[in-house]
Amino acid sequence: MRLAMELHSKLQVVLVCVMLLFPAFCISQDLISSRATYYGSPDYYGNPRGACGYGDYGRTVNDGSVAGVSGLWNKGSGCGGCYQVRCTNAIYCDEYGSLVVATDYGEGDRTDFVMSPRAFWRMGRSPEASAELLKYGVVDVQYTRVSCAYAGANTLIRIHETSKFPDYLALVVLYVPGQFDVASVEIFQVGGNEWRTMRRAFGAVFDILDAPRQPIIVTLHLIGSAGRYLVESKSAIPRDWKIGASYDTQLHI
Repeated sequence: MRLAMELHSKLQVVLVCVMLLFPAFCISQDLISSRATYYGSPDYYGNPRGACGYGDYGRTVNDGSVAGVSGLWNKGSGCGGCYQVRCTNAIYCDEYGSLVVATDYGEGDRTDFVMSPRAFWRMGRSPEASAELLKYGVVDVQYTRVSCAYAGANTLIRIHETSKFPDYLALVVLYVPGQFDVASVEIFQVGGNEWRTMRRAFGAVFDILDAPRQPIIVTLHLIGSAGRYLVESKSAIPRDWKIGASYDTQLHI
């Protein structure tokens, strides 16, 4: 088995940790100017048909504070990224803004974020201020990448509904803590001698034909601000994997 970590460079960033509801994030002080809008949703939550492939998980994760991203999409590797987004109108907005998870691709009027109504609402400093923001529709914002810590300590993987047991296996990487993008995924059959690279089907979904018939170990190739990492799951996906089942990799990054 393989457990390796490659550190190409180091970047020191001053972080300030804040709490909003149950998610915990560390906020960088480097802010980027942009614009944000929101999409319609009957319950103010996210879109279960988001381009990342998260399904209903993408609708309710982080208490529904989610967003579609455009420039940050990066061919799907931006799925799961966490951001602090705050609007710049001091009359209506506070200094913390909204903590969002990228779960979809979305383009607006020169915007980097197309947010769920719940996420957009949370940029306001009061319910009355949030209601005014919704009337604006599009607002100027500042944002920064932050560490994800909304789903627990360990990386989670789900068997995507497009899988067809036992030959076609599609995995969706639901959650990676920290500030990492998933560049690629490899799998290894327990008892075998070959690592196989999965194809990025779309978003955060990776697939492979002729899936292994034995328990499967997953390796994630991650890219972060401090370099590239290669991390291997500590628990195997069982040989009789079930479509829709989620597996805790027992991997804390």
